[in-house]
Amino acid sequence: MEFDKLTSVMRQLALEAGEKIMEIYNSDDFEVRSKSDDSPVTEADEAADALISRGLREAFPDIPLVTEEQAESHEQTVRSFLIVDPLDGTKEFVQRRGDFTVNIAYVEDGVPVRGVVYAPAKQRLFYTTGDGRSVEETGSFGSEPGETAPIGVNPMPDNRGLMVVASKSHRDAATDAYIGRYKTRDMTSAGSSLKFCLVATGEADLYPRLGRTMEWDTAAGDAVLRGAGGEVVRFDDHTPLGYGKPGFENPFFIAYAPGVLLVKEEG
Repeated sequence: MEFDKLTSVMRQLALEAGEKIMEIYNSDDFEVRSKSDDSPVTEADEAADALISRGLREAFPDIPLVTEEQAESHEQTVRSFLIVDPLDGTKEFVQRRGDFTVNIAYVEDGVPVRGVVYAPAKQRLFYTTGDGRSVEETGSFGSEPGETAPIGVNPMPDNRGLMVVASKSHRDAATDAYIGRYKTRDMTSAGSSLKFCLVATGEADLYPRLGRTMEWDTAAGDAVLRGAGGEVVRFDDHTPLGYGKPGFENPFFIAYAPGVLLVKEEG
């Protein structure tokens, strides 16, 4: 894989998709439908998916592509592949809350090694560079990368008072009970893959997810977090979260800064 080219292509496609998404987001009205799993889908999901898929297939025709909005792509058995969630946080989009993201990642031998997460309504852009480090780009986003700042997890999280981030739309009693086993100084909530990015920048220390997610929901944020020195592990045994699983469904997981002392699952 040509990683410098990959970074450039993923960044540009994420920005173009974000522009298309915001056109629809700022319109007077848009259609919302339900997919077979009862999750919402909008014309913004579909327009962004078409744009990103076309761009990736043109740039990397020999790399398998998995994308949320193309069910036939979920039937593949692959270990190295591109994976896309064109609009993560559709519920946030529909409710016009802004916490939605464009997610594009490259998984190599089951590990998300490169990724981009773009939150167009919040104007935050995170990605891995060609050498695998994670950065946040600031300023106005043009065809060429602007000013970037390296990002990194909190190197010394205080286990006497952790900053925890949890889902806005998928918070439940089991998640609250697990968080309650830590000493926390504060909590915040965020939608979509922004939760990974908050851990990656040191704005949070711990993000547990005790709910159903798919690999396209997590791969890009996982790559950004890993490039910032963080880790994502399975909830049950604390082994690294792998990709290319049958059906691309994730188990429960924990994303965190390595200095956090994880507690074991009870029972």
